[in-house]
Amino acid sequence: MRSLYVMDPPDSLYIIGDSTYALMLEAAGRNWPTWWCHPTDLRVRENGPVARVQEIVALPGPPFFEPGDWTELPLGSFDAIWMRKDPPFDMDYVFSTYILDLAQQDGATVFNDPASLKTANEKMYALQWPDLSPATTVTNSVEEVVAQALHYERVVIKPWDGNGGRGVLVTGSCDRNLRAMAEMLTEDGNAYCLVQPYLEAIRHGDKRIILVDGEPRGWFLRVPGPSDHRGNLHVGATVKACELDDRDVEICAAIKDRLKAEGLLFVGIDVIGGFLTEINVTSPTGVREIRKLMDRDLAKELQDAALHKLDSE
Repeated sequence: MRSLYVMDPPDSLYIIGDSTYALMLEAAGRNWPTWWCHPTDLRVRENGPVARVQEIVALPGPPFFEPGDWTELPLGSFDAIWMRKDPPFDMDYVFSTYILDLAQQDGATVFNDPASLKTANEKMYALQWPDLSPATTVTNSVEEVVAQALHYERVVIKPWDGNGGRGVLVTGSCDRNLRAMAEMLTEDGNAYCLVQPYLEAIRHGDKRIILVDGEPRGWFLRVPGPSDHRGNLHVGATVKACELDDRDVEICAAIKDRLKAEGLLFVGIDVIGGFLTEINVTSPTGVREIRKLMDRDLAKELQDAALHKLDSE
């Protein structure tokens, strides 16, 4: 399977926990020819989608990658294209999905489907299952943010387009910084943010569940560190083994058919205290943590699933 990974530069990856590296290493073990490029390397030339790409082989140890030559290739010459660029999900990201749409017309299969990447915003997409999500207000009004904090006493406010815990704040009715936080996140009424009741269960962990073609295949808890309320690994959270409970199974079953129908092969959902808080589709992580905690090789399962998709088309 000739594969292209649209991603951040390989030398910028945090190898210990990077899922893209795990996918590329699995491809190398199968002797599949592999290339990478940055979204800014995507082009359209005389109506045909192309990219400036570098052939690369992932290695199991340092230096981790063996780079080859740069060249320009039609996107339709690849069997699989993995869109693995980390957020932010900004207009540059959206524009790259337009070119990837053309790649699919030329015969490549893109994971995840670029049409769905445009519509399945990580925080807003979860609200399409309101019975599974915490009570959420989406607003650009400073007054409404303040009112929600007074209603729930303690709330989480976060930007609609944030990632990696960026801009996630915990505040409440007794916080004298509340209005200033609301002004900052709404940019004085010009930007939207989400307001949700603070879920005390976060103290015990934010459960990450990886779904492969709609099926839950691996999971773990991200437990916030003593000096931060966020369950993001890069700000001090730690990982812990766990089990799926009945509510987790219910959530996964409820979203399964939509994920499959919309071509979302590799998805990571976040569940806190039985509530679905995010559906991560742009560049989900967790493959390497699951390998350590569950001894389950999701990189292999994902490559198998991609190959099955290609064989069935």
